[in-house]
Amino acid sequence: MRILYFAWVRQKVGRAEEEVAPPPEVVDVAGLVEWLAAQSPGHADAFANRRTIRCAVNQEFARPDQPVRQGDEVAFFPPVTGG
Repeated sequence: MRILYFAWVRQKVGRAEEEVAPPPEVVDVAGLVEWLAAQSPGHADAFANRRTIRCAVNQEFARPDQPVRQGDEVAFFPPVTGG
């Protein structure tokens, strides 16, 4: 699974992307976030307030209950505003 981080999320995690292999019990975005938050202090900091982070799975906005699987591209980023 390819994970992409943007803006301040990237800064807190300390990298723009990474390849991960979550355990089988990680089946959705919420589970992935919980698992990622346990990977390092930077990840924990990035995911500390989950209401301030958005996600896309395979380049489509995703909710916490969106399924994820090996081979997916998952991106995390701050809320986006238009103008």
